[in-house]
Amino acid sequence: MIVRERDNEFVLIQQDHHAQIAGDILKQWKSDYFEGAAYRQSVEYAAYQHDHGWKEFDKQPFLNDKNNKPYTFLDFPELPKIILYKHGIDEVERVDSYAAMLCSEHYKRFMLNSTSMEAKAFVTQEEMRQQAIADSKDKLNKRLFNFHYGLIQLADNLSLYICMNEPGAAKQQEHPFFKEGIQTNSALHSVCNKRLQVQWRGTSTVTIDDFPFEGPIEVALKQKVLSKDILSSKGLIKSYEQAPFEDLSIIYTAE
Repeated sequence: MIVRERDNEFVLIQQDHHAQIAGDILKQWKSDYFEGAAYRQSVEYAAYQHDHGWKEFDKQPFLNDKNNKPYTFLDFPELPKIILYKHGIDEVERVDSYAAMLCSEHYKRFMLNSTSMEAKAFVTQEEMRQQAIADSKDKLNKRLFNFHYGLIQLADNLSLYICMNEPGAAKQQEHPFFKEGIQTNSALHSVCNKRLQVQWRGTSTVTIDDFPFEGPIEVALKQKVLSKDILSSKGLIKSYEQAPFEDLSIIYTAE
């Protein structure tokens, strides 16, 4: 779950809904800038499905009893997180092995610095999965794979930008992840800046200084807003299930 906290409310965004925005963004990547066009469908599928493992978890969010706030994807406990990561990759692999390889790399990197036995085992297992998929492909190009993974990272971060920041937030109010822009994977530096400067212009438009997309991208941000008072009286799950979805229309465009 992605969570923004306000004075008297929490804004909750399901990870799978965030991933749908990432997919919509990546679909607009300029054709002339897309290396390995034969893999484009798989790369787009990976963007749409990269948080598939969170899909059922986020329908009934978990409460962090230490601070009485909903758990976010950042502080969610590691061991159940590993389980849902693996489940998500397994489900993607049933449909598209190359997309699963990209999702595997995405999740593996989150666990590289963990010292737990479970995290180390997960990293090892995902490295084995990736190698098995690579062995099944005809001369898989590692540089091309890194380019495609860079696209996943960029689409993910551009989607997270509108999920983790309040619409219209000034630069000094942004989440620390984004105050200095969005760093891009080195594999993309031939087609876009090393760091993209992203900023709200009003409450429904986000500008990008180096715009590697076909044209303005309109996306729908789906969220729920929970009153802290209602959460305290009804509990998190009931409060969340009873709250309506809000749909915000947001456009990414060139600066």
